[in-house]
Amino acid sequence: MNEQRKHPRTALALEVKISHQAMASVVLLTRDISESGVFVVTDGTAALPPVGSVVEGQVQGEMEDPPLVRMEVVRIEPDGVGLRFLTDD
Repeated sequence: MNEQRKHPRTALALEVKISHQAMASVVLLTRDISESGVFVVTDGTAALPPVGSVVEGQVQGEMEDPPLVRMEVVRIEPDGVGLRFLTDD
């Protein structure tokens, strides 16, 4: 398979709380991360908003006051969701 990504991915398993106004917050596990985004594993158990929606994410248990990060849902697969980091540029 030809990999065409701008940023290489790194396998990383962290708990992340995902929040959106149209759903209850859920804590999911990341599968991998890159400079531009993260993939969170849902295994079909958690339904996130549709592609194009903006959610907030916050790493759980790794630091005292982790920042909230805005992310856009860019891909939905049977086992998880691809999220792109949004910046205030």
